[in-house]
Amino acid sequence: MMILKLIGRDQKLFSPDLSALEQVIGDIISASSFLIIGAAGTIGQAVTKELVKRSPKKLHATDISENNMVELVRDIRSTEGFEVGEFKTFAIDCGSIEFESLMKNEGPYDYVFNLSALKHVRSEKDPFTLMRMIMVNIFNTVKTLRLAQSMGAKKYFCVSTDKAANPVNMMGASKRIMEMFLMRESLTQEISMARFANVAFSDGSLLHGFNQRFAKKQPFSAPNDVRRYFVTPQESGELCLLSGLLGGNGDIFFPKLSEKLHLITFSEIAVRYLRERGYEPYECESEDEARDRAEELIANKQWPCYFFNSDTTGEKDFEEFFTDNEDLDMERFETVGVIKSQPDFDEAKLDDFMDGIETLRENGTWTKDDIVKLYFGLLPEFAHKETGKYLDQRM
Repeated sequence: MMILKLIGRDQKLFSPDLSALEQVIGDIISASSFLIIGAAGTIGQAVTKELVKRSPKKLHATDISENNMVELVRDIRSTEGFEVGEFKTFAIDCGSIEFESLMKNEGPYDYVFNLSALKHVRSEKDPFTLMRMIMVNIFNTVKTLRLAQSMGAKKYFCVSTDKAANPVNMMGASKRIMEMFLMRESLTQEISMARFANVAFSDGSLLHGFNQRFAKKQPFSAPNDVRRYFVTPQESGELCLLSGLLGGNGDIFFPKLSEKLHLITFSEIAVRYLRERGYEPYECESEDEARDRAEELIANKQWPCYFFNSDTTGEKDFEEFFTDNEDLDMERFETVGVIKSQPDFDEAKLDDFMDGIETLRENGTWTKDDIVKLYFGLLPEFAHKETGKYLDQRM
């Protein structure tokens, strides 16, 4: 409940639908085998825990982070335990030969959940990280889907983002392009997806950074003009579960907007966070002042904060889960909306994008502009906002 309070809520989002569908969900999970890709990230851990609670027949978890995978196992063993079925973890990269061998030797799996992603807007600051983001978010997705399809998986689920709706940054656009590639793959493999808001206190997020800054007695820094929707880590897992198990082919699930889900600024959360811990926020005029006065202020039960107007590349002015031209089903669930996506795609443009990326990688050198041009080939309305400033230049 602590996270709910900090993000301005007192009720969980998806409880009505989960309660009504618990028997159906439980029956599917207990009779099925699962592979989780990206299991040690915040969303991956949440999905894994939701599955463990319902005793799957087989659950295999993979992630590139060996340390986070160890913590996932410790967390599960210390809470739910895992007494039924088979539970294994593998610290491997889903784009590797080792992963292909895993699929061939440890499968088949009924359900494959791909929760791996480069999620940060800051990942577009340089052309090298940007290229890795494209490979992870788009082409590793296609690769792992085809591996799932080759073994006869019932469903392939992949997490998208609200930032894929009318994207303004390269990360959101990469997920929109991923959705387009998956529409083509849906002709041969059942797929579903989910778009949802910021996951509160997820690894690497600004709110997660509050935990780090507080533990290290360092200033808080946050924009005061960026308003965002937030879901809790558990809610992120629940939405993925609903879509992965109950979504139709091509469906994209998203949380319905209601009085339970509302916009809040990062600076508001910072203030709530500090007051919850017995400190009064002290607004500084600059990063320098916040750093210089940290020891003095904290000793006086005040916490240095630098709140500012956002001016970094890729920040969207508002958040949305769907666009005007997407077909919605708002009746099927009480708390979840569904985008009914048809396999409508331009095969030639998808191939041109794939060939263009492959050519850049074969050349061994590329610029951000080279990649932006390829993006525009698939997303002519891409409203990319380049300011020349990035989050790595902020405290």
